[in-house]
Amino acid sequence: MVTNTTPWTTELVETGEKRDRVGRTITPRARRAELVAAWRQSGRTQAAFAKAEGINYTTFCAWAQQQRRAEGEMSPAMRGVKRSPGPLVRFAEVSVPGTPVASAASLEVRLADGTVIRGEKVADLVQLLKAIRGA
Repeated sequence: MVTNTTPWTTELVETGEKRDRVGRTITPRARRAELVAAWRQSGRTQAAFAKAEGINYTTFCAWAQQQRRAEGEMSPAMRGVKRSPGPLVRFAEVSVPGTPVASAASLEVRLADGTVIRGEKVADLVQLLKAIRGA
C-alpha cells in the first residue's frame, strides 16, 4: 500500500496578464502584430510557429488573418478574383409575350448564392456568367 504524504495545495500566481471571463489570456493587439511579423520572418508554418510560442494554433491563424485583412492583403485563394466595385446586381425572370418560359429554357445554372440562370445555348450562358463575374 502506497501512502501519499505530500499535501496538495492550490496557489494563484499573478503574472499581470489580462484574462477574459473564461480565464483565457488576452493578448494586446500590438503583441499580436509583433507575433505575426515574427512568424512571417521565421519561414515556419503557422502551426510550427504557434506551437513554439505556446499559442493556440487556431487563435494564431485568426490573428494572421485579421492582420492580412487590415493590411488589405488577399489570401492565395482570392488572388485573381475580381471583386465587384458596385452594388450587388439582382436579376429578375422575364419572358417575351407568347413564349412559355419553361419551354424556352432547356439549360439551368444554379450559383452558390442561389442565383439561377436559364437559357437554351451553352455559349450564351457562359457569356452571361462572364459578364456577371466581370471577367
